[in-house]
Parts: sequence; C-alpha cells; structure tokens
Amino acid sequence: MLNDEKLKYALALSRIAGVGDVIAKTLISYCSGIENIFSKKKSQLLKVPGIGPILADAIVNYSDFSNEEKEIAFIRKHKIQTVFYTDENYPLGLKQVSDSPILLFQKGELNLNEGRFISLVGTRNATAYGKEWTAKFIEEIAAYHPVIVSGLAFGVDIAAHRAALKHGLKTIAVLGHPLNTIYPGQHRSAAEKIIEQGCLLTEFSTLDEFRKENFPERNRIVAGMCEATIVVESAAKGGALITAEIASSYNKDVFAVPGRIGDTYSAGCNYLIKQNKAALIESAGEFVEIMNWQSDEKKNAPIKQRQLFPELDPNEQLAADMIQLKELIHVDELMLQLKLSSSQFAAAVLGLELKGVIKVMPGKMYKLN
Repeated sequence: MLNDEKLKYALALSRIAGVGDVIAKTLISYCSGIENIFSKKKSQLLKVPGIGPILADAIVNYSDFSNEEKEIAFIRKHKIQTVFYTDENYPLGLKQVSDSPILLFQKGELNLNEGRFISLVGTRNATAYGKEWTAKFIEEIAAYHPVIVSGLAFGVDIAAHRAALKHGLKTIAVLGHPLNTIYPGQHRSAAEKIIEQGCLLTEFSTLDEFRKENFPERNRIVAGMCEATIVVESAAKGGALITAEIASSYNKDVFAVPGRIGDTYSAGCNYLIKQNKAALIESAGEFVEIMNWQSDEKKNAPIKQRQLFPELDPNEQLAADMIQLKELIHVDELMLQLKLSSSQFAAAVLGLELKGVIKVMPGKMYKLN
C-alpha cells in the first residue's frame, strides 16, 4: 500500500487530462518513481516518450493537491486498501496488461493473487435460462474453489455473485464507480456480503466523475485479472461482448454458452462461437476439462503466487512477473509481451540477471532462479 505522499501523487497523476494508464507507467519508469514526476522540469519531462509540451506544462503547473488530500482522508476513514501496480498484491494477470490501471481501490480482505480467477458476464436482461445456467455452473464448479469475478450489474453479473456467496466462494465485484456509492442501489445488500466474502474493486476514486463510459472501461479489469471469461448470455452488442473481446486480446481463455437461433440474448454468444472468438461451453465439467483443472486436494488448495522480488524497478518487476507467469519464455516473446523499447527491455533483463532473479537458458529462453 502506498504511503500518503505517494498516494497523493498517484491520485493527481490520474486526474491530468491526457495522462492515461500507459503514459502514467512510462512517466513512473522514466522518473524512477511516482513521487519524482511532479518535481521534474519541463525540459526533463519532454524527454519522456508520449509527453509533449501541453502534458509537460500540465504536470509542472499542478500544484494544488487539496482535493487529493481530502480523498486520502476518505480512503483512510473507510479503511479502503489502495493497490499500486508495482505492489506485490496487484493482480498478476492484470499487471501484464499495458493499459491496466496504475491504482486500484479495494474494499474487503481478499488476496488478489491467490486462487483461480474466472469471470462470468452477460446481459443485464438475463433470461431465466441464463440465470439458472449461471447458478448451476457455479454450484458444480464450487469444489474447485474458483474466485468468481463480475460487475455487480443486473442479470448475469448479480446471479454469478449470489451463487458464489451461496456456495461459500470468494467473489469480486469490479465497479464502474468509486466506493462511496453502490450502483445499482438494489444490490447494496449483496455488495455488503461480497465485502465479507471477497471484495469490491474499482479504479475510480471519488474525485472521478460518475460517467456511463466508466462501465465499459472497467471491463478490462475483469478480463485482465481472470484466466478465463465466460459469456453466459448477450445480445448482438453489449458490455459482455466488450469484455470477451478484451479478454481475447489479452490472450485469455474465452467461453460462450450457446443459445437458440433467433433469441435476442443468445445472438452475442452464438456470434463469438461462430467467429472462433470463444469456445463453446455447455457445463462446468466441460469447462474443468478444457482448463485442465484437477479435483485432488493438492490442486484444490489455494494457488499462492510466488513471492515477488523486492528492490526491482518497475520494468524489471514487469519482466520478472511475466517470466514467473510463463515459467519459461523466449526472449522474443518476452519483449513482445512487455511492449518496452529496446533499451528499456535490455536494461530490465540485464538488471534481473545481475540481481540473480532470472537465469538464461539454452535457446534464448529465460526462467526464474
């Protein structure tokens, strides 16, 4: 968790127009920490890729942090956890995504790197069939102790959360708004139970404007932190399809439940299957087989991520995380996944070698020591 000083700068950085997640990470890397960004001169900031005169001026001239200080007081008062993208408890799967948020806000005591994370998403206008399939799927998969991730919306989302709660599974509701409210309000009681049995997670602070565009944006968190996304029901257009497309672009497993031809809320699932963007799935047993999950006690035990290495700069940490995720990875694939410049990549890999974090294997392959 960030201390108050660093948190102040993280909140401020997220409020500067034009500084998105990718540029924010670049700034943090080039300035050797978020606390150094606002002390840089304009001439120094202009050397950072993606930073032009307008953005440089906006950063240099940002001097009033009173709103950020009020937000920190709110965070501390309500015991909200802040998860920075270089923290070891930042979701490892999400950390590999270039446009992942630099800062997450969490309400509830849940390890974001322990367990099998899967998302169930779908239309807000779920049919009885969609709700029943969701409940049955989660009941049958409960023996494997997955963490169920969804968005607390009407329809498939809330059906997934309630089924997880019923069967004693951990569940995460990824919100499209800050933690000072619950939307929709009808799901407040479910949200309170989720806090006890999982957590609420969002990238939005109370300084962020409540916009409908926030909800599609949060879908990348759902897709990025899960090893698999299951679309239960969806019309030809909708948030569930956006989540599926994002998950596919992140090289995550995507599944869709087939429906009857002509049914409005089966059109999206049937499209995904037809276009080979999702694998057809009919039951929990089929999903377990495809995912190669096992039912013995060893496999059912919580999956604890390996302890991340301390004292690594952000690029070194990203490289170490990717190598840990892949276990063994070729240099070309590593460079492609990290999306760093040649010089940044070379520096990160060399740093890991010198610190004894990674080992170079035959065939230009890397593995953790």
